[in-house]
Amino acid sequence: MSDYDWALWLGLAVVLGNIEVTTLDLVFLMLSAGAVAAAAAAGLGAPFGLQLVIAIGVSIGMLAVVRPIALRHLRTPAAIRTGTDALVGSAAVALERVDANGGQVKLKGEVWSARTYDPHVVIEAGRNVEVVQIDGATAIVYESEI
Repeated sequence: MSDYDWALWLGLAVVLGNIEVTTLDLVFLMLSAGAVAAAAAAGLGAPFGLQLVIAIGVSIGMLAVVRPIALRHLRTPAAIRTGTDALVGSAAVALERVDANGGQVKLKGEVWSARTYDPHVVIEAGRNVEVVQIDGATAIVYESEI
């Protein structure tokens, strides 16, 4: 095509990288890697057909091999989480009324200060709750159906 194919491929890589920032599913990042590989081939003087084959091949390889590995590392199983991260998703029981201003729950055998995830919700004592996040020494909870 032209002497500036490498610039077109790099531009495509940047566009795909920007799309990845909004989706965060690693698909467009893998496609961007294919575009970077094609840009390298273009910089070395490869014909456009070969550039296209390299872009497609690297993209497919990245999607098939690298993406599954990256996703496994990004999604740490609950059994491996430690500290307060391990408490997220745990069941607890409200010991006293919990609202946006505070309250207490029994979580993993310990008494924790708590507040509701939704500031408009009030959870009465004795109700089951689930931990959404830990903010310092306060469990952020919502009422659980179980």
